[in-house]
Amino acid sequence: MPPAASLDFLGEVLDAPPPPASAADAVALAREHFGLEVAAKPLTGERDRNFHLRATDGAEYVLKVVHPGEDPAVTDFQSQALLHLAQVAPDLPVPRAHLPLAVRWEVPGQPSRLVRVYSWLPGRPLHLAAPGPALRRELGTLLARLGQALEGFSHPAQNHVLLWDIQHAARVRPLLAHLADKAQRAIPERLLDVFEQQAVPAMRTLRKQVIHNDFNPHNVLADAVDDTRIAGVIDFGDMVHAPLVQDLATACAYHVQPQGHPLDGPAEIAAAFHAVRPLLKEELDILFDLLAVRAVISVAISGWRAQKQPENAPYILRNYPTAWAGMERLAAIPREEARAIFHAACGRN
Repeated sequence: MPPAASLDFLGEVLDAPPPPASAADAVALAREHFGLEVAAKPLTGERDRNFHLRATDGAEYVLKVVHPGEDPAVTDFQSQALLHLAQVAPDLPVPRAHLPLAVRWEVPGQPSRLVRVYSWLPGRPLHLAAPGPALRRELGTLLARLGQALEGFSHPAQNHVLLWDIQHAARVRPLLAHLADKAQRAIPERLLDVFEQQAVPAMRTLRKQVIHNDFNPHNVLADAVDDTRIAGVIDFGDMVHAPLVQDLATACAYHVQPQGHPLDGPAEIAAAFHAVRPLLKEELDILFDLLAVRAVISVAISGWRAQKQPENAPYILRNYPTAWAGMERLAAIPREEARAIFHAACGRN
């Protein structure tokens, strides 16, 4: 495994800040390449430079200036997935790709970049909504339905390298070097050890498909007025081909409860998912290991990137306190207890 200082296998996408672009650039790009007359407002983003567009006819869009380090095939992977979903599941609340799918933006003295436009979805990021069982059940149901729609989709770039990919979580070990306190570092290291010993061998034989891979509270939208309803899911930038249960684990990792039993929320999500797409015993056996290591990945990547990009640190660290607190609570749960909770939630005692 390469040292944290180099991490050459990541390429430039996570190791460099988003590409420069202004609201004026976004307005000009929308007009020239997509035929849209708009006003533009900057949005936050981990890897890309994003803008909310409002057209003169009232329609709303997102314009994304893609990170120059991203493989164009991966960009196409995301666009083709949206086209697939529009065809096979037009009722799913996901963005619609705007044609052309991508154009190349050339700026003297800067790397060439791709630009994409897709529809804007109304709603509030889930982290602004009041949490509750009804909302978590909606989340699990929507994730399962999205997985059903993606089940038949494939793309040449679906196996691209992504540091957020749970099935390759061992890659983040070098990033834990940013935790100077050895006692503190021991918590994620132990969870990684259990993941490698228990989950990795099992994952090799589980059903796989293209998954969204990032149902975090900033990518799921609650209804504008009703906190019990999910209005949409955005940001397909972390899609990979991976075990199906990994998608569920990623969603569950952001709903570890601060009061009561930590797994009450994840169990509600898992039960709703299971009602639509029944989970196998082997998937339930390692669900806890996967959601725990997702918290490890969040802590490792966020801490490392915030050190390298202090100007973008507030956005990068937006989930850090929750991820760390959740990871500590998960680390205190006996593995067999957690396994039994998920089996019981899905009626597989």
